[in-house]
Amino acid sequence: MSEKNEVKALQEQLSIHNDHFLKHHDSELAAADAFCDGYKAFLQAAKTERECNKAVIEKAKANGFVPFDPFASYKPGDKVYYDNRGKSVILCVIGKKSVAEGVKIVASHIDSPRLDMKPTPLYEDTEMAYFKTHYYGGIRKYQWAAIPLSLHGVFVKKDGTVVNVRLGEDKGDPQFVVTDLLPHLAKEQSKRTLSEGIKGEELNLVIGSRPFKSDEGSELVKLQILKLLCDKYGIDETDFMSAELEAVPAFEVRDIGFDRSLIGGYGHDDRVCAYPAMEALLTLDVPEHTCLTVLADKEEIGSDGNTGLNSSFMKYFIEDLADMQGVKARHVLHNSDCLSADVTAAFDPTFPQVYDKTNTSFVNHGVSIAKYTGARGKGGASDANAEYVGKIRAILDNANVHWQIGEMGKVDEGGGGTVALYIANLDVNVVDLGVPVLSMHAPFEVVAKTDVYSTFKACEAFYRS
Repeated sequence: MSEKNEVKALQEQLSIHNDHFLKHHDSELAAADAFCDGYKAFLQAAKTERECNKAVIEKAKANGFVPFDPFASYKPGDKVYYDNRGKSVILCVIGKKSVAEGVKIVASHIDSPRLDMKPTPLYEDTEMAYFKTHYYGGIRKYQWAAIPLSLHGVFVKKDGTVVNVRLGEDKGDPQFVVTDLLPHLAKEQSKRTLSEGIKGEELNLVIGSRPFKSDEGSELVKLQILKLLCDKYGIDETDFMSAELEAVPAFEVRDIGFDRSLIGGYGHDDRVCAYPAMEALLTLDVPEHTCLTVLADKEEIGSDGNTGLNSSFMKYFIEDLADMQGVKARHVLHNSDCLSADVTAAFDPTFPQVYDKTNTSFVNHGVSIAKYTGARGKGGASDANAEYVGKIRAILDNANVHWQIGEMGKVDEGGGGTVALYIANLDVNVVDLGVPVLSMHAPFEVVAKTDVYSTFKACEAFYRS
């Protein structure tokens, strides 16, 4: 063998090959594009955690899933779902083996950064009506001004009546906006740091400007808005106190690029992992192990609350499965494996200075494993053990899944967290895995279709392993 050929052979044998999807999977490109057609429809229809929860349950029912009964008994192949307060959901397919041998979990979150309305949001100032907001999750506030916004959520009246709101998405609907200063008058504002370009208390939503037809009284624009809300939804101002209203970008989900290789839209983080996890579970007939897809709320604000994964709803669900089979839940949890399916940062050539290029994730290079997340010294990370990472590597390679491994960015630049640490705290093996995203947490994020499809294939391989 010539020296040149020997070098090539050794490089092929010993080096990491982090290649573009099409180098190895060109034949699957049509399948990836087709899969993403379904994902785009899902992303457009489900812009909040409540809408995601509803869409997932509707699809699960159409695929034979029934509500979970903790006092029932189930046989291999049975399909059940657990609806946690309309904001998080567990899908489960019962396996052949006892749950004492562990269950397989893919956990994602279905909440995204947004603007929430304050408890008493409606006010008038200088004959303009506004909603006051409190931003939810880690946003760059300046990105939320001067873009079209829609309103989603619920009013819950004192008698328990639930009034659903989805306004600004359909053709002809009114939309809403946070205004910004014109550059001609922004001399002082321009001196602010970027993080304070728009301040939290300036994220006020314009909702109207025409007064009620009367020459008497004050705040007539506010009164006109209240009348319109009463006519349309049957609510009054006190009903805002028990409402959950979210302002989200009204952008349509669209293909990006001349080659249509990318998807732009709101809420990829983390519905771009939740959708593949759900779809992978729906492919199962009678798996060897019991398999769960857990789609949780509140991740963007720390996973606290009874619909987040820092609560006990998943643990209690697994305890019920253990009780049905006469085994201890702690043994089930100890033997269980989990993929914390959450997005990571994609390398952005426009801002290369914040990435370690040898330890980052690239668009079109497949689903990305993150051994640990956290920030500045792995704070807030579960840090999967090497044995488990090796196990997942083998599963992905054996299923010919295109994957890569990386970190969020350079060590001292920042970082981020996922639900992995809360699952690890239950004594479950867990590692992060998900889609690389450009412009993460922006009102319009970007992902590659091939990476979305690779995430689906990874979840499917994991469930079937």
